[in-house]
Amino acid sequence: MSKMDSQSRRSFLAAGAGVAATMLARPAAAGGNPANQPPNVPEWTKSLGEGVAVRPYGKPSKFEKDVVRRDVEWLTASRESSVSFTPLHELEGIITPNGLCFERHHGGIAEVDPADHRLMIHGLVERPLILTLEELKRYPRVNRIHFMECAANSGMEWRGAQLNGCQFTHGMIHCVQYTGVSLRTLLEEAGVKTSGKWLLVEGADAAAMDRSLPIEKALDDCIIAYKMNGEALYPEQGYPMRLVVPGWQGNLWVKWLRRIKVGDQPWHTREETSKYTDLMPSGKARRFTWSMDAKSVITSPSPQAPIKHGKGFTIVSGLAWSGNGKVKRVDVSLDGGRNWWPARLDGPVLDKALTRFYYEFDWNGEPLLLQSRVQDETGYVQPSKAELRKIRGVNSIYHNNGIQTWHVQANGEVENVEVA
Repeated sequence: MSKMDSQSRRSFLAAGAGVAATMLARPAAAGGNPANQPPNVPEWTKSLGEGVAVRPYGKPSKFEKDVVRRDVEWLTASRESSVSFTPLHELEGIITPNGLCFERHHGGIAEVDPADHRLMIHGLVERPLILTLEELKRYPRVNRIHFMECAANSGMEWRGAQLNGCQFTHGMIHCVQYTGVSLRTLLEEAGVKTSGKWLLVEGADAAAMDRSLPIEKALDDCIIAYKMNGEALYPEQGYPMRLVVPGWQGNLWVKWLRRIKVGDQPWHTREETSKYTDLMPSGKARRFTWSMDAKSVITSPSPQAPIKHGKGFTIVSGLAWSGNGKVKRVDVSLDGGRNWWPARLDGPVLDKALTRFYYEFDWNGEPLLLQSRVQDETGYVQPSKAELRKIRGVNSIYHNNGIQTWHVQANGEVENVEVA
């Protein structure tokens, strides 16, 4: 065992001992029913529970009823073209449960009958294809874990701290394992002509959501997925099939995918001209800014996950990701960016996927200004909001990957703030 390993082990054991000592020295937390707490025998131990098959599809415990997606009603004119947010502050690890993956719809949820659904591939191809879901499943399968982030994630924070909750500031993201077919396989089957440089990908929803996709990305790592986390896509996630575009903005991940047309130039659709462009200080707008740059956020403590245990051993938990590869390191600051300390990456560190990080410390009860900062494998370092605004201005909505600050007060409550 190396000296570093020995030191890390001693630190871990010391921290564990400190937690145990703190818990033993403090009376049990108030709440609940004392009749069900030690040394008594709780009521659920005194009788048989429900048998098998009573719950043919498992659901979370009724005591976890508050762990749900939430929306902000005043954010959009209607819920058919709106967003609901992933409760990041309630989750651990890197995989988002299917029922908690954020939603973004442009024409409401399409309830598609797979028996009638077809995927068409046409345009500048030698052999146009029309595939049913069952035919798609006959092609070689791939499994990939990737994050999907809406380009407007953190968009409300461009001009300053707005929404008081990690779920609302950063919750337009999820990370699941997709199962499907490489788009390259289907394009090779169709035989793309040499003049084919772009794809138009179109959904079957009421908005007929469509975007232009360069052929280079389509042939690289895109997937047509029909399962997520091992089961069929949920309707709000594009059942029966959707496009997966790893590392690129979620608007390109067309749901209810029905058509792929190969062309020789981009289509300049509504969603890539008047929408999903970045207005710069000059008055001009950046276009085709697909990649999601490296970003991170502390999910706990955060406004919806305050510190309730008081002083002592405290765990900072968060997520980091990059659309340009793997997370290399994450640093955490307790004082608004004056000093930085390396966080511990835990669990798998995958290409274009969420990465979980932790930072443990002994909190003395004084106020904190919590921040996290990620560096990806390309060397790119997450910027501060001031650095971002210096280049991009304050009129944008999309691609806000600035460093987030949480103000932890002496009583453990947390609020969304900005620091100079």
